Amino acid sequence: MADPTSPFAPLPEPPYYVVTFSSRRTAGDDGYGAMAEEMAALAQAQPGFLGVESVRGTDGFGITNSFWRDEASIQAWKAVVRHAAAQAAGRARWYQDYRVRVARVERAYGFGE
Repeated sequence: MADPTSPFAPLPEPPYYVVTFSSRRTAGDDGYGAMAEEMAALAQAQPGFLGVESVRGTDGFGITNSFWRDEASIQAWKAVVRHAAAQAAGRARWYQDYRVRVARVERAYGFGE
């Protein structure tokens, strides 16, 4: 059973996909926190969603890795209308800049509990 306090997403054995979103935030919240919570809940409800890991430094730089069963699931998430609206708001208000990278995970391993 997954530890609900762990920062690590409970993932299946590979292969699966990861979408890495690296960003630099603008100053202030301006509704960002509420939208981020809404998007996290919406993503979790999507078919093919496996988990998420996210961090943000005090300097505004953050990385979110969302994990997906396949590329079709990623494309379906990208097409969700509310997600597209959040992306547009991000470009207009919340991000100085960002990068998105999509990759297939072939191997995964770690250390610790």
